[in-house]
Amino acid sequence: MTTRKPLGLPSLKWIAMAAVAGVVAGAAAVYVKETGIGNGGGETASVECKLAKDRVANLTPLMKGQVAAMVAAYEPRKLTSVSFNGPDGKPLTLDHFAGKTVLLNLWATWCVPCREEMPALNALEKEMGSDRFQVVPVNIDSGDDEKPKTFLTEIGVDALQLYRDNTISVFNSLKKEGLAMGLPVTLLIDDKGCLISAMNGPAAWDSEDAKALIKGAIGS
Repeated sequence: MTTRKPLGLPSLKWIAMAAVAGVVAGAAAVYVKETGIGNGGGETASVECKLAKDRVANLTPLMKGQVAAMVAAYEPRKLTSVSFNGPDGKPLTLDHFAGKTVLLNLWATWCVPCREEMPALNALEKEMGSDRFQVVPVNIDSGDDEKPKTFLTEIGVDALQLYRDNTISVFNSLKKEGLAMGLPVTLLIDDKGCLISAMNGPAAWDSEDAKALIKGAIGS
């Protein structure tokens, strides 16, 4: 049996390997691995996040099967440095989604695993999206919105809104926190805005395993 390490503890075990064409133009392939995610920066846990520890403990058994790469947060905390643009182009932080459990996913059109998991994220939002839960996919392609918009239209993604950060600042912010080593990267954030788990690499987000995890996070 493989022993799961919580976010914040170092690990050298590779959990996925995806060749990712440059986050920076001309960069070489990036490989996704499980690392000491969740304790890289100076974010502090609020009272609400300290209370989230019980939720994390209850969710850990659900991080299996198709979502086995999810790693529980050792110290749930708010990620106050995370920001990106909303569908209207205006800046947002995670506070905008207060009251909702959020599955935050960073992706790019040049990332093959990202492209492959977008339909599953779309299906998850269609089935479970509500005033209590939302999939928030943040595209980090450089340039304007045309390329990611065209891609989503071509593959029939119709339930997800387009969130953007063409400066890749959101990726760099999560990298400093030990949460992002490559793409895709996905964070599960509770309704108080506290990080409760994260993973690097793609997953079948329309699977029963994924839906059970989300239901557990919502509390339904």
